[in-house]
Amino acid sequence: MVLDVGAFLQEMLMLYGIASVGFIARKIGVLNKDANDVLTQLILYITLPALILFSLDISFSITVVKEFLWLITMSLYILIISCFLAYWMKRRSQLSEKQKSVYEGLIIFGNQGFIGYAISFILLGEQGIIYLTMFNLCYLILIWTYGIYLFSKDSNTINYKNIFLNPGILATLIGILIFLLPISFPVIISGGLESVGKMTIPLSMMLIGSLIANVKFKELTLLIKNIYLWKSAVTRLILIPLLLLPFAALSVPFPLLVIGVIVSGMPSAPTISLYSHKYGADAFFASLGVLLTTLLCIITIPFLYMIVNFLSN
Repeated sequence: MVLDVGAFLQEMLMLYGIASVGFIARKIGVLNKDANDVLTQLILYITLPALILFSLDISFSITVVKEFLWLITMSLYILIISCFLAYWMKRRSQLSEKQKSVYEGLIIFGNQGFIGYAISFILLGEQGIIYLTMFNLCYLILIWTYGIYLFSKDSNTINYKNIFLNPGILATLIGILIFLLPISFPVIISGGLESVGKMTIPLSMMLIGSLIANVKFKELTLLIKNIYLWKSAVTRLILIPLLLLPFAALSVPFPLLVIGVIVSGMPSAPTISLYSHKYGADAFFASLGVLLTTLLCIITIPFLYMIVNFLSN
């Protein structure tokens, strides 16, 4: 059962409360300068794969297959449009070469792995995780291929072995295999995956709070003055997710549509900062872009939810 607007806002406030715990913990030194790296590794390699595996341990049905096809269709549609839109905006920009690839990446790639799972869980519980895992399949492949190509401009730097050994992809593929086969995890394993997996939501939000705590006042000043950061933020947080609204006319079930729209409006992915640093782009510009969208999503996510909820009534 999808939450009404009031209940959704209450759940969002709870998530922001958890993020504020991470913010305070970083400010007072409970979380040290290495904490963000540790939390990221813990989520990416342990808790998130466990959550995906637990959520996909469901019975096979034609309904789920139809839902999968809808989610994949919406995902491919929005990713293709995002890529063309970002490329067009990059060509029209007056940014330096080291910032253009960052600008494009900030528009295309959202934080669907951390905040996305937290929001999906409060919306639909374990069902939301299932839908997001399916919706993310194309996204994960794109960010590990075109995402790297954007910054290196060399297809030889793309390690296809690493793509499919990525914990998110690996857990998704194993989960889909278990879904398709007449098997399921023993109760003791399923219970362990559930306990570890559900740590993803609070850990993700604490990580977001800790990342924001690292921002200096000078950086905020630069962020406010940069028109291109605002353009990328508005495109990523509002324009791109709203491009999915025509699917409402195609009788897409409301739970699928709301996951697609909300997740497509996630803030820019921290991975863009990592790629910028690794391949010599403007990492500081990338960090500012990630920060701006992360701050603004506090307003835009409830806004998107209210629009989808209004259209469904």
